[in-house]
Formats: sequence, C-alpha cells, structure tokens
Amino acid sequence: MPTISLIIPAFNEEDYLPACLDAVMRNVAGKAFEIIVVDNNSTDGTKQVVERYPGVTYVFEAEKGITRARQCGFKAAKGEILAYVDADTRPPAGWVEQIIEQFDKNDKLACLSGPYSFYDVSGLRNAISNAWFVAARPLYNFTGYMLVGGNFAIRREALTKMGGFDATIEFYGEDVDIAKRAKKQGKVLFSPSFVMPTSGRRMARQGFAKTAAIYFINYFSIALRGKPATKSYLDIR
Repeated sequence: MPTISLIIPAFNEEDYLPACLDAVMRNVAGKAFEIIVVDNNSTDGTKQVVERYPGVTYVFEAEKGITRARQCGFKAAKGEILAYVDADTRPPAGWVEQIIEQFDKNDKLACLSGPYSFYDVSGLRNAISNAWFVAARPLYNFTGYMLVGGNFAIRREALTKMGGFDATIEFYGEDVDIAKRAKKQGKVLFSPSFVMPTSGRRMARQGFAKTAAIYFINYFSIALRGKPATKSYLDIR
C-alpha cells in the first residue's frame, strides 16, 4: 500500500478550513501517512485553526502563490503519493481509498484527478457548473490529460522528475501545466467517480460564464504555448 501525504495550501482560509479539516479527520486521518497545511502567508487566523487539530502538520510559505504553496508542501511531505486538496474542499468518504486503489493497481499511473461538486451552489447553477466537466471531457480524450487543482494525487517520483511545480505560474493554468508535464511521466487519469465537494465561491463572485471562459482559455494556452494567457487573478475569500 503506498504512503499518502495529504497537502492543503491555505491563504486566509480561517472561515473554510475548519470544515475541510473536519472532513479530513473523518475520512482521511488514519489512512494517510501525514496531513500538512501550508499557510501561504495568511494574515488571519489560519494558523490558529490548524493548531486545533492534533496530528496536522503546519508549515509556512512566505511567498504568496498557489504553485509556491504546493511546492512547499512537496518539499515538506514524505509520502510516496502526494494528494492535494484546497482549503475550501471537504474530502468525502471513500476518496482516499480511491487513491490507494488506483495507484496500487497501476504502476504506470503518474497522476489521478477528478471533478468537483459544489456544496454551496444549488439548482440550475449547480447543474450548469457540473456540466463544465462533461463539456471538457473531449479535451481530456484528445490530449490525454486533465486535472483539477483542488483534487489530485501524484506520485512523488513523477513530481520529482518533473522538477516540481512551476512557480512562474501565478494561478490560472497551473493545474493544466501539472497535468501536461505529468503525462510525460505516465498515465494521467481523470476519473468521474473521484469527486471532490468544494465551494463555488469563485463562480458566484466572477460569474459562471466568465470563470469557465478563463479556465478554457488557459487550458488551450498551456496546451498549445506552454504558458498561461491570464497572469492576474482575484483572491476570493
């Protein structure tokens, strides 16, 4: 059975992180080798939240940016498989078991990811949001890679050979970049059953159409040019 390090980057997430860690304690603790929260230079009570959870390792990354926080977690972790979720996710029952199963049965698997479900987006908006992953499926079938930044697991060996995360990417496109480079190390599996509940707060603030357009544009930009089209981003808390 592979050892799993769960890594959670967090920037000013004192409002969302407790629910995330509660879910982690219910569904991941005892099955993962370690649980790490990377405080990405928060100015709120993120550290105090982490301190309420025995067994969760707190590390600090002073240079803000999701790729830098992910890289910090990579350096701190000791597991053979590095699993990444965001601080506004709620890892469900059976999620970590899927990681163990998939990596245990396929030694060619470099990276596993799957879609989001949105626990705070209801009705038609939730249906439309989930339809994004259905619409994106042909892209995955064509390129052979797709990844959701708040819901993926990657072999340490593969990430090491990739040179870790690209810290020149500030936000948009970082997930596509990881998936594209991981494909050179083995299979990248995007499994519809590997679902992660998360907040739809970005879509609520930016609008679904705008958010979807930005992600699609940056997917193609990374796929075709190797760099994102969008450099600036809005912190939504």
